[in-house]
Parts: sequence; C-alpha cells; structure tokens
Amino acid sequence: MKPLSECRLYTFVDSAYLHGRAPESVALQLCEGGSDIIQLRAKNQTLEEVRKMAEAVLPVTRKHGVRLVINDHLELARESGVEMCHMGQEDFFDAGHHHSRDLDLGSIELGLSTHAPDQALRALAAEPAYIAIGPVYATGTKPTARPVTLEYVRWAAENVSLPWFAIGGINQQNLGEVLNAGAKRICVVSAILNRTDVAAACREFTARMDSF
Repeated sequence: MKPLSECRLYTFVDSAYLHGRAPESVALQLCEGGSDIIQLRAKNQTLEEVRKMAEAVLPVTRKHGVRLVINDHLELARESGVEMCHMGQEDFFDAGHHHSRDLDLGSIELGLSTHAPDQALRALAAEPAYIAIGPVYATGTKPTARPVTLEYVRWAAENVSLPWFAIGGINQQNLGEVLNAGAKRICVVSAILNRTDVAAACREFTARMDSF
C-alpha cells in the first residue's frame, strides 16, 4: 500500500449511490481506476448490513493494495481488519474524545472531518492519520452542510502539514479551482459513483491531478 502521504484520490462505496450495483463490484472498479483509499459509508444500513458489505469489499481492496476505511463504526473496523476508520466531529469530539489515544485503535488509522480552521486545529491536536477539509462546495451527499468554500482549502494548504483531503461537491468542472487553492488530495463521491463507468471516472480525476 502507498504511504498515506502519497495517496491522492479518496473514493467511496456509498450505499446511497450504489444504484443497484454490488458493493464489491463498485470497489473493484474504484481500485482499477486508481483509487488510493476507499471509504465504506452506509448511513442508513444496520450494523450487520455494514459488516456484510465490509466482508465483501475488503478482499477486493486488499488484493489491489488499497486502504479500506469504515465510516463511524470503530469497533466494526477493528473486527473486520480494515486499515482505517473515519469519524465526524460529533462522533469523536462530541462523544467526549480529545485525542486518538483515547480510542482503542490498535492498528487502525483514524481520519477526522473538519469544517473550519478551529476544528482543524482541534483535530490536529488529536493526532489522527489525516483530516478532511470540507464540504468545499454544496453537495447532495450532505445537503444540510454549509460549504466551507475555497478559503478553507487555502487555509489548510498554508497551515496543515498532516495529510489532508478536500471533500464535498468536487467534480471535473471545479477540480482545477480546488487544486489551484492548494489541495493535493481529494475525496470524490457522486461525481464518480453516478457514472456508469466508475473506473473511467477515477482515471479522469487522476489524469487531471497528474497534469496539474
């Protein structure tokens, strides 16, 4: 697997965007397209359903040397043997945690969402493996979330040395703006998963980043 610092394209197997496709089939296309990290996100599924999805997806990501992230469910991440777990502000800080060592992570790498500079500074003090910066633009994935705009991306580029990923509404039309603002790593959900050819969509993003 690539060192986290060299990972650039972070994609998702999101139950809201499967469109009838099997999770492992989508994961395979993401891997073949050049994704470096894949997050399994299933907000409206039961824990048992998420577990079954993880069991189906993990052999695919392992075969391709791609990190698999479980969203929210740390215990499931540990049990299933995935490499990473991602938590939002409410799942980590609002739950009373202050540092990554507050959790029994074992070999799990932790990622944290942030939506403003003060949240980023608090997250950095918790010493996660990476942080997410967003949502940069309005996104149907989280329709109630207020966009943080490119200003937050510029702030992160100047102030965050830890690996960080810009996320939220990023597509081929605005990717150049995000990269110009200083992002070197991006998360993409709908702009990839809403495409029939998921692997080709991934390659388009990596090609743009390669040429930037």
